[in-house]
Parts: sequence; structure tokens; C-alpha cells
Amino acid sequence: MKQIRTAVFGASGYAGGELMRLLARHPLVQLGQVFAKSFAGALVSDVHASVPGSAQTTRFEEFEKADTIEAEVCFLALPHGEAMEIAPILLDQGKIVIDLGGDHRLKDRALFEKFYKKQQTSGAILDEAVYGLPEWNSTAIRASRFVANPGCYATSAILALAPVLVEGLVEPNSIIIDSMSGVSGAGRKAAIEYSFSEVNENVRAYRVGDHQHIPEIETVLGEISDQDVKITFTPHLIPITRGIYSTTYAQLSGSYSESDVKSAFQKHYADKPFVRLPTSIPEVRRVTNTNFIDIYAQVLPERNQVIIISTLDNLVKGAAGQAVQNMNLVCGFPETEGLL
Repeated sequence: MKQIRTAVFGASGYAGGELMRLLARHPLVQLGQVFAKSFAGALVSDVHASVPGSAQTTRFEEFEKADTIEAEVCFLALPHGEAMEIAPILLDQGKIVIDLGGDHRLKDRALFEKFYKKQQTSGAILDEAVYGLPEWNSTAIRASRFVANPGCYATSAILALAPVLVEGLVEPNSIIIDSMSGVSGAGRKAAIEYSFSEVNENVRAYRVGDHQHIPEIETVLGEISDQDVKITFTPHLIPITRGIYSTTYAQLSGSYSESDVKSAFQKHYADKPFVRLPTSIPEVRRVTNTNFIDIYAQVLPERNQVIIISTLDNLVKGAAGQAVQNMNLVCGFPETEGLL
């Protein structure tokens, strides 16, 4: 099978570095240009020691114009707001675009502007963006040339809740999600609150009630299950480098057993290669550096509730790994290629 050529924008960041690592070892991919304005001219090896092979001697470039890009597939691992400027240009040049940021996840411009605090300026291409959650949207992804990669928290929550909502097992307005994330989820930026002395031996909640993944989770779950879904979501920063751990609570809509709940997960995920359903409570360390998500459910019959725990690596299944999974689908490669 012919190799495709790829380019990475925002390659100096954590997600960008993870993308480079995965693409450099992908047997059907040739890693081409890597763009990073603040590191233009620097060697990849000076920023990302984990990127293998000849990619170590590649130098970061500053993006100037689209007609100088030879890649067929462009990954945008950029801060919120920047992909809106670049994606239309690349699409006009006939490129396949996979956006890892939040600029194109929400079709509702008012919701985007409320939660991202930025104006949505992408124009008509916003309607073309396909939400890149392979476990639930693979048909549309395969037919797409523009994929909006899901958020990391959103991936952990949507995959944990979709089966029980689709099967009508839980009340869609009873959902509470507590999520914890490693510091790399904030990106590679200098800020006092992400420094070692502030994060170490500490846990704190942030963006309570107005996190940008709230409308994403509600919108996508509503579309998947064809009902109005409302969540209470609280993210927490914890002193680890990578990983997301989400604990979700929901009221059962009837007298359902734990077997009923687990059957729903088996029904929808038995053939999904990156969803694992362990029989014991998941741990972050079991998914670190992998594209797996582990999901575990337990029913509390005396309260008619279900607790669902999901964990993933925010830089892999929550970002770069899922982006490569989406590329595999768009390009007609095996879904697991380069990820196992």
C-alpha cells in the first residue's frame, strides 16, 4: 500500500510531539513538514526526544503559505482559535485536515463563542467538519476530508455514557461527571498554576460549570442517543504528567441490573479495537502511552444508580492517537495501523 505524506502544525506542543512519534513509526505514512512558529529552525531532537528515526534531524518550520506544503494529510495541533485561520486555506488546497483543537467540534457558533470565549470565523467549512469519534461515527469519518478530533475529557465521557443512553438505561438529565487530568492536558505553556511547585502534592478543580467540553459532551451524546442530555461536569488537575480518569454517576431509568448495563457495553464495543471493558476498576497506568480507553461499570441497586469509570491517555486516545485512528479511517488503512 502506498505511503501518504503528512504535515503537523503545532508540532512543538505535547500533542504535536505525540503525533510526530506515532506518525514517524506508522508503516503507511511519511512524516513530512513540521510547523512550530516559536521553535522555527530548531531540531526536533532538541524538543521531542521520543520521536524516532530520521524525524529527529528534521527542523521545525514557520508556516507561510499552503502551496508550499507537499503533504496529503495535515494535522492541526494548535491552540484554540488558530485552526480557524489555517483549515480553510488547507482545504482549498485539497488537503485532508484533522483538527485536534476545539475550533470545529461545535456546529452551534453561539455555544462555541460562549464556552471558548472566541469568535467562530471558519465560515462554511464548519458545516463540513465531521466529529472524529471512530467508535460511533466511523462511516462519516471514512467519507470525510475534514475531521474535528474530540476533546480528551469529552472522549472519556462520551464513550462511557453512549451505550447506556442509547439503550435507555439511564436518565439523561441525571448525569454527574468528575474528571481528573494530568498537567499535559493544559498544553505546553508557561503559567504559574501549571508549575511543579503548584501542581505537586495538590489537587484542584477548575473551570467549574463553564468548561468547553460541557457543550461538546451534551451535543454529541444527544445526537447519538436522540434525546436531550444534560450533565454536571467538574474537571480537576492532578499531579501526574498524562492521563484522564473520569467517574460518572447516573440514575437508572428502571430496575436494571449490572448485567443489563454490561450487556449494553458489550453490544456496542465488542468489535471496537481500542475500547477495553476490564472486570476490575481501571487505573491510569494501564492506558498510559496507548490508544486504549478502559471502561468499567458498577450498579448500586439500593440507590438505582450506576457508576461508570473510564480512563485514557489524554495525549494518545484523547488527542494524537485518536487523530491517527481517524486518519486511518479517512485513508482506508486498517483502523489499528500504527497504534498497536
